[in-house]
Amino acid sequence: MNICHVITRLIIGGAQENTVLTCRGLAERGHQVTLISGPETGPEGSLWEQARASGAELITVESLRRAVNPWLDWQTRCSLRHLFDRIQPDVVHTHSSKAGILGRSVAADAGVPVIVHTIHGMSFNRTQSRVVRTLYQGLEQWAGRHTTAFVSVSDAMIDQAVEARLAPRQRFTTIRSGIETDRFTPQPELRDRYRREWGIGNDEIVVGTIARLFANKGYESIMRAMGPALARHPKLRFVWIGDGAYRRRYERRLALMGLGKYVHFVGLVPPSAVPCLLNGFDILLHASAWEGLPRAVVQGLLMEVPAVSFDNDGAPEVVIPGETGLLVPYGDTGRLAGAIVELACDPDRRRAMGRQGRRRCLEMFDWRDMVSRIEMLYEQCLGSSRP
Repeated sequence: MNICHVITRLIIGGAQENTVLTCRGLAERGHQVTLISGPETGPEGSLWEQARASGAELITVESLRRAVNPWLDWQTRCSLRHLFDRIQPDVVHTHSSKAGILGRSVAADAGVPVIVHTIHGMSFNRTQSRVVRTLYQGLEQWAGRHTTAFVSVSDAMIDQAVEARLAPRQRFTTIRSGIETDRFTPQPELRDRYRREWGIGNDEIVVGTIARLFANKGYESIMRAMGPALARHPKLRFVWIGDGAYRRRYERRLALMGLGKYVHFVGLVPPSAVPCLLNGFDILLHASAWEGLPRAVVQGLLMEVPAVSFDNDGAPEVVIPGETGLLVPYGDTGRLAGAIVELACDPDRRRAMGRQGRRRCLEMFDWRDMVSRIEMLYEQCLGSSRP
């Protein structure tokens, strides 16, 4: 098959890692694969190197930017139409809201036989104003008319999309975000090494978070929970892996709250370093305001690190209460603090949850299975589209 993937930007993030792995797997299976992306990078880091090594032809569309800009968006439409006319893909597969809306409409105009869109997270969500939510929902409904099939990284995203009337349920398929699971093997001997680097003692409990330092990634909720949690368990220490535009803001806020000494900022690391760093965690804390499927939680569980999470979006599909971690109602920072303390006080329970989480995630999240299921979906759609 001749397959073209379109994404807004190749920063370090779950949607981007998923897309690059998909392109790599499809190319290894002998398909002709093109990956089109906008040029934007930032403090979150870049996946351009991994994309170049994926085996896909990599094309940059300079006008494809995350922010809404009518002139640049029109240029992007023209560029995509030119590329689709030249490449003549059998399948166009879009990711993220901007690339999804523009890419699907242009693919339909170009007569592409099969148009697929992956929902990594809803483009309209609780963090936006009603006007913005309504606008994006309308655009997604419009783009949905041009979509042969939807891939969702979680069942929860399908429920939300159907409720929002993006398309009938039969056009949606859950294919969970793939991870290179063979890179995630617990190495307990590395625990002390990373704790020494972070200035954390063996008797202290590391509560780690992996996310961009940006709005809606949950850091505001984490900071509100830290004081009550530390009051009940003074041995807690917080480690944040990632970077972003809000780092200085968070450092200042922690200082004002008197919590700066309890948080270690690891900063930006390449995705390949994450498995090793997870050996230093005791608990993985996930508090994002919205996320299709918390990829960092899956990575933690693969390394036998249990999770504490809000119960929103796809989190309950990987954080099984009492089995792989603890869930609390979205936004309830008091109960978030309580769940952290509950796990911090019970090392045997943490170990049992970690082992169970690893078993589940090895079965559910291997990237090769993801690629196989996506390939099968393309073939089914192409078979249905041919006379």
